[in-house]
Amino acid sequence: MSAASRPAAVIVLAAGEGTRMKSRTSKVLHELCGRTMLGHVLAAARELRPERLVVVVGHRREQVVEHLTQAAPDAEPVVQEHQGGTGHAVRMALEQTGALNGTVVVTNGDHPLLRGRTLDALVRTHESEGNAVTVLTTEMPDATGYGRMIRSADGAVEAIVEHKDATEEQRAVNEINVGMYAFDGALLADALKRVTTDNAGGEEYLTDVVAILRGDGHRAGAHLVADWVETQGVNDRVQLAQARRQLNDRILEAHMRAGVTIVDPATTWIDVDVTVEQDAEILPGTQLHGRTHVGEGARVGPGCTLTDTRVGAGASVVNSVCAESEIGPEATVGPFAYLRPGTRLARKSKVGAYVETKNADLGEGAKVPHLTYVGDAEIGEGSNIGAGSVFVNYDGVDKHRSVIGSHVRVGSDNMIVAPVEVGDGAYTAAGSVIVQDVPPGAMAVARARQRNVEGWVERRRAGTPSAEAARRAQEKDAP
Repeated sequence: MSAASRPAAVIVLAAGEGTRMKSRTSKVLHELCGRTMLGHVLAAARELRPERLVVVVGHRREQVVEHLTQAAPDAEPVVQEHQGGTGHAVRMALEQTGALNGTVVVTNGDHPLLRGRTLDALVRTHESEGNAVTVLTTEMPDATGYGRMIRSADGAVEAIVEHKDATEEQRAVNEINVGMYAFDGALLADALKRVTTDNAGGEEYLTDVVAILRGDGHRAGAHLVADWVETQGVNDRVQLAQARRQLNDRILEAHMRAGVTIVDPATTWIDVDVTVEQDAEILPGTQLHGRTHVGEGARVGPGCTLTDTRVGAGASVVNSVCAESEIGPEATVGPFAYLRPGTRLARKSKVGAYVETKNADLGEGAKVPHLTYVGDAEIGEGSNIGAGSVFVNYDGVDKHRSVIGSHVRVGSDNMIVAPVEVGDGAYTAAGSVIVQDVPPGAMAVARARQRNVEGWVERRRAGTPSAEAARRAQEKDAP
């Protein structure tokens, strides 16, 4: 991008009430594909590298300002105390920023499908044609209800005519005003001073600036966007769902064209900040959220939900939920595993069926095959944890950590009561409760000796099916 195309500012209008969303959350803060609507617009705006990024806030502004503080600290919030129209919102922004020399882009905070390259093309058209204002437009299949763009023979904008005011000839025009603009900053500031509220809504409209600038003898141009879907805003939950589907389709297509196999795009959801390497395979019913990364040749799914998780090359994750975890190369997870934050699996390690982990480190080749809870633990390379075992990490007040050495064999149905350490090469017997350290190479047995009370069932459970079965067995075994 050339230096000349860097705008003096991008102003994002995000002050609207959004009553049709029927929500206690600001409209622009509703999320899709890993970002808020406003977050998607700001990401597109940043691609222009503007000198200033301004967001006009109003309704539920406390929510929006807090969001900007956390997610977009480079953005400058400007408060519009009452919603007095788009022209009023931009005027409030300019009163805070002061003089802006150069191109000023105005866009909307509820257009999450907007691409940065589209705004860039708007700026380039604006500068190459020497316009005072350039309107972003598109051609709608059905333009009913939209303001029509009326152009002169040389392509300049003559007028923006609202549908209700348009003639039959004008209504035949399908090119409509998207509601985004590039302005000459100095001319914009001057024209906004002359915008009136002499209209049915009693508001200051930005479209009036276009007429004022033309009246002053300046050229008003337009940049036509080929993909009309990209220009659509979100006003209710139905449109939010439609935008989410369209954005997800766009994300999936980009991954597939980059060499990723997505078996069923209709049931696969991938957030915008997720990265997937070539030859990875994503199976049906899978959701990849946050900053999840899937390595080359890895296989995720079916039925997986991964959030902020890294999956190494060649690893496999099946029917599992993983959050803030690291899955090493060629490791296997699932089915029906739950990796909680702080889980780290080294190369070729395994977390199997119905296993839950939290703050757990598994060394290379370590295995927790099934029916186990591993919390606050370190398991060395080549070790195996038997079925039905529990790492008892909480004493009711504090969490404690256990360490299992390399090539250890923990028997089935063990309780590892932290803090405890099992040395390299040690074994623990099935059914043991391990409360003390186990030396390397030792066998730990921590269970009561079995005692059989002969005849107990017939004495204490007489008349039951168990007693009858026992009687038949004894008769059968009698000499």
